[in-house]
Amino acid sequence: MLKPTVQTVMTVVVGVMLTVVLAAQETAQPEREAMYSRYLDFASYVTGGSVEPHWMADGSSFWYAEGAPENTVIHRVDPQANTQVPLFDTVRLRQAVAPLLGDEPPYQGLPFEEFTFIGDGEGTVEFTVADRAFILQLDSYVVTPSPAESQEEKSHLIPQIARSYPYDRRELVEVLSPDGRWFASLKDDDLWLRSPADGREVQLTTDGTEDYQWGSREYYSPNWASWSPDSSKLAVRKVDLRQVPKLPIVHWLGPVEEVEWIHLSYDRPAGGPMRQTELFIVDISSKRRMRVDTGREPDQALNLLGWRPDGAEVLFLRSFRDKKTMDLMAADALTGSSQIIVREAQETFVMGGWDSSGGGGHVHFFEDGERVLWLSERDGWKHLYLYDLEGHLLRRLTEGIWPVVRIIDVDEHAGWVYFTAHADPQRPYDTHLYRVSLEGGPLTQLTEGSGQHAVQIAPSKRFFLDTHSSVERAPVVELRRVDGTLVRTLSEANIDALRRELQWSPPEEFVVKAADGKTDLWGVLYKPYEFDLNRKYPVIEFADPNPGWTTVQRHFSPGAGWPGRRPPWRLLPQALAQLGFITFAVDGRGTPERGKAFQDVIYWDRGHQEIPDHAATLRELAEERPYMDLDRVGIYGGAGGGYTAIRALLVAPDVYHAAAALAPEVDLSEQWHEWYMGLPQENPEGWRNVSNTRLASNLEGKLLLIHGTSAFVGVSNTMKMVAALIQANKPFDLIVTPEEGIISGRYRLEAVRRYFEEHLKP
Repeated sequence: MLKPTVQTVMTVVVGVMLTVVLAAQETAQPEREAMYSRYLDFASYVTGGSVEPHWMADGSSFWYAEGAPENTVIHRVDPQANTQVPLFDTVRLRQAVAPLLGDEPPYQGLPFEEFTFIGDGEGTVEFTVADRAFILQLDSYVVTPSPAESQEEKSHLIPQIARSYPYDRRELVEVLSPDGRWFASLKDDDLWLRSPADGREVQLTTDGTEDYQWGSREYYSPNWASWSPDSSKLAVRKVDLRQVPKLPIVHWLGPVEEVEWIHLSYDRPAGGPMRQTELFIVDISSKRRMRVDTGREPDQALNLLGWRPDGAEVLFLRSFRDKKTMDLMAADALTGSSQIIVREAQETFVMGGWDSSGGGGHVHFFEDGERVLWLSERDGWKHLYLYDLEGHLLRRLTEGIWPVVRIIDVDEHAGWVYFTAHADPQRPYDTHLYRVSLEGGPLTQLTEGSGQHAVQIAPSKRFFLDTHSSVERAPVVELRRVDGTLVRTLSEANIDALRRELQWSPPEEFVVKAADGKTDLWGVLYKPYEFDLNRKYPVIEFADPNPGWTTVQRHFSPGAGWPGRRPPWRLLPQALAQLGFITFAVDGRGTPERGKAFQDVIYWDRGHQEIPDHAATLRELAEERPYMDLDRVGIYGGAGGGYTAIRALLVAPDVYHAAAALAPEVDLSEQWHEWYMGLPQENPEGWRNVSNTRLASNLEGKLLLIHGTSAFVGVSNTMKMVAALIQANKPFDLIVTPEEGIISGRYRLEAVRRYFEEHLKP
């Protein structure tokens, strides 16, 4: 019998060890898959930490529901008395409504979570159970069926869907006149009135067409129309789309293919014709309309802000194609002539372009009709300035090396401005509520605790609700006085199920240096539930760098106790980590909320600055975290993030090895990129360099392209990339999903997961 050699023994041992490791991995995989699915349903493991206030007649008290639907309780909170009591006697209400229903009401608590006070005072409510409306007298708990007329009166509150496709699910809002007689609405591209009393309709215009439409039904716009204070006139926009190319949406699944041509909320291609916006004042009684003179400059974007209290002037914002200026303007209601009140100007672009498309949170008019708050970035940081409506600067209200985020409210009587800002130099993305006197002076921070604070100020302006959290701290809802004094904690999120069933541990915030070696970049990193410091993990980056918004989620996980539910897409980074990846996101230079210089890095040079910052982030993270395997790095994103994912493979193949791009933009050909790139004829070299198709021959890693045929980022983007890759003889993978939008759909999320599992092998 031959004696085994040392090499033979070592081979056997290594083979046994490898078999054991592989067996352990196979055993762990079903558990990882289960954990991945649970993380995509993150919100269902969190209870509490969210309050939706419904303010009552005194302007300070409010009611809110919790425990829905199984054990609904509706609380009434009186901040002045610091009390919280049930608004309804659940037992009495269920007993009173049961005979009318003919059966026991559903669930165990209140059989509804919303209601309406009707009549004078707050002693009578209307609610709906099993699609039947009832009226309850709170003093006696007598319940009666609601008259059918009341349902008709409320029909205006039902959101109307402008279109039925995933790319354009926006609400079209009717606008009620101050005297309550009419709703201004849009119908078949024309302007109509509808009576809330009897449903009677009156047509105000007859010349609207799909390509030259009143109000612009193509995108949700709460300021599409504005009533004069005396309800005699209506200021309204009209949008001319006749020269703007449409996007073809092909419906493939019928017996015969059908093509629908639609206009998007932005125009394309870059350098091509753009929508022309006009502003009209319509007299309600005569139906006569007058066009406002907004100047002879072409390619204007006009956004209504409202009227002066005396009805003498209409106030609106005007910007142009390059977004280098934004004008606050006033138009005479009798003559239509207009004048500039305040002009905001930048050598690059004003307020990141997105912010200048409306006025909410950046402009505030005073009830006296004589003053306006203006948010300006003129010194490189967004700050508050007080003007009169003659255009004279009265005073600057805030200053410092930090940005105001949004004007929340103004208490003219007490003389305070309430706003959110990133004013903590140690945590530049934390959002707190502050206030400053209208007379100037020091600002006061009104919220506590690191992270993000979402604030709702009471109509009385005496109290506010503060919902706050961070990536590692679950949401808490507090009731505070407007001086910041805590009244009571209303709700705290319970995350016991997260810890128990998801083995959740907080994500890790990090700070690294940008590619310039000087600028701090902030991000968040996620680890697997079974994290082992001694293992090597492949890495996946979630990419969505954009001059108009930040990528990193800085509050508690999306959809968990935070105002506004988020889709599974935002939960994917944390879910993918559970499969055995390290995932992360970072906000590189060129993104907002860090000052103008930080954002302007990408001006006229998009595509060159972003990837070096992200590659530098990876390298620095891995220096301190040896468990990150930089030989297995993936990146994914949708739309603009899809552009970045593709570009990462093409310009940094030594760093990124696999990418998934969902409905990617390929060459940034949409017009809004002009704000940051200039017109193609002005910056031809920049536009040539920004295209991914010209770099197709650089592809070395694994690339997955996914596109929904109904995505508002046209399928032509992916087809151009496909053609370039074929021309370069480069292999790639392609998934086309019919009748779906950019990133919605669980199948596409699963495709991303499978792709990274196959090519990065966790």
